[in-house]
Amino acid sequence: MTALTLKGKTIELDKDGYLVDLNDWSEDVAHALAAQAGIELRPEHWEILTLLRSFYQEFELSPATRPLIKYTALKLGADKGNSLHLNRLFNGTPAKLAAKLAGLPKPTNCL
Repeated sequence: MTALTLKGKTIELDKDGYLVDLNDWSEDVAHALAAQAGIELRPEHWEILTLLRSFYQEFELSPATRPLIKYTALKLGADKGNSLHLNRLFNGTPAKLAAKLAGLPKPTNCL
C-alpha cells in the first residue's frame, strides 16, 4: 500500500494508486494524482471527473471504457463522448485513469 501526503494529511492508496477510502477525495487530491500521471487538470478534465462521480453515485460502480463513452455522449454530446476525446484527456486509459482521478474504485473489468 502506498500513500499520498497532502497538506500534512496522509491519504492511503492501494497498490494501483486508487484511494482506499473514497471519502478522502477532494479537488486537491485529484490534482496531486493527476500530477503523478503527468496531467494538468483543465476544465475539460473536470467535466469528465464530475460526470464520473455522478455515474458512481447513480450506479455504485466505476464504468469501463464503453459505458463511460456512452454515458459521456448521453450527458455531454457525441463530440465529448467518444474514445478519441477521452483517450486524449486521460493518456489512452480513460476508464482507469479518470476513475482514479475522480477518487473512485478501479473499474472491475479493467486490467
